[in-house]
Amino acid sequence: MMLYFENLLDSLQSAGINVVLFQVRPQCDAWYKSSYEPWSCFITGKQGKNPGWDPLFYLTEACHRRNMDIHAWINPYRVKLTVKESDYKEPFVRKYRHLMVKYGRSLWLDPGLPESQRHILRVVREIVRNYDIDGIHMDDYFYPYPLAGQAFPDDKSFAKYAASQGFTSSQKADWRRHNVNTLVRDLHKVIREEKPWVRFGISPFGIHRNLKQDPDGSKTNGLSNYDDLYADALTWMREGWIDYCIPQIYWEIGHPAADYTTLLEWWANHTFGAALYIGQDVARTMKPHQLSEKMSQARAQSNVLGNCFFPAYELEANAGGVVDSLRRDWHTYPALVPADNRDFHVQPEPVYSLDVHSDYQKGTHLAWKTVRSKNEMKKPSYFVVYRFQQGKAENLQDPRAIVGICRQPFFSFPPHPHKGNWVYHVTAFNRLHQESASERIVISVQ
Repeated sequence: MMLYFENLLDSLQSAGINVVLFQVRPQCDAWYKSSYEPWSCFITGKQGKNPGWDPLFYLTEACHRRNMDIHAWINPYRVKLTVKESDYKEPFVRKYRHLMVKYGRSLWLDPGLPESQRHILRVVREIVRNYDIDGIHMDDYFYPYPLAGQAFPDDKSFAKYAASQGFTSSQKADWRRHNVNTLVRDLHKVIREEKPWVRFGISPFGIHRNLKQDPDGSKTNGLSNYDDLYADALTWMREGWIDYCIPQIYWEIGHPAADYTTLLEWWANHTFGAALYIGQDVARTMKPHQLSEKMSQARAQSNVLGNCFFPAYELEANAGGVVDSLRRDWHTYPALVPADNRDFHVQPEPVYSLDVHSDYQKGTHLAWKTVRSKNEMKKPSYFVVYRFQQGKAENLQDPRAIVGICRQPFFSFPPHPHKGNWVYHVTAFNRLHQESASERIVISVQ
């Protein structure tokens, strides 16, 4: 499995991907060493069996070696996607059965129970505290997708808690949104308490509300994130509880019920200061050959900072030539991860003593020194090396100038296009992806 992950990350890196969302908790289980939940059956085939290695630790190290960020992706409430009789005998299910409800064929933590929320907060605090991750991520599974003719069985928790929380008997939908909002708010607080540089993001269902439900809704006709999943993404962004939002705009351009262009524009106008990335379904994009138009439209929106491609194995397989197109047309030059943490604006210490060195192991290379700071967010996490021909504009916003991204304070020179004087700039980036002032040097190539 380790070799598979190494090859997968190499494949993603070659496609220009710089952030990986890795699902570490598919259903109240763990792809990491957890004090609260069992090892996932998706690793070894048996729930609770120790695989003998720590996938999250391994993936974190592997991503950082490639200068890629990693966000730990969790599913908050789902216990079992398809529950079997034998599942009720598992230690975790037995211990927390009082928090669980069965809906259709699935088992869920009841979001209306404060103890369910406290359990999820403990889980996330442990992940953030114990792993050098760059973000915590959740997708669209809050209250489950509705099943025809079946009501979610939360009457008991509603009767027990709703009135004391200010909700009447006719406000169950508002109460459910309150439960999700409380969890999101408290997760933001827990993450900030543990490691302020860790970002918190969510990928909601692509339709927030339809115009027929809300005069500020989108001109669409589909399931509503707000009304059907009880997930109020606009409140999360408005209140500053999430750093970034990745709406799952998986439909085609021209889709009769949920047009990509309509939804892209709607979300771009409803960010409330949060970073916005667009969730792209690879198969549904490549089958009608719409990647070029979708990417063009997304880049034309000033509030859109990038794209998130789902799932990774479609990129690995180069489905429909998606990777070929990304390399050739869209990810030709390196892209730096945006500074999308909303609460902190800290410029890291710049490098100094930039000079040319030569030794047996590294050959001729640039090297520099850094200031040691006690402030974690001022410490350099990685460095970016820019190169310009002397006499030309030295624009550090031009990705074509990036010749290297590294985590060590040295960089071996790449081949130069021709002889002459070349200007190098080196900047430091902190864990928040905020850039320092640059240090500049001119070298002569004979």
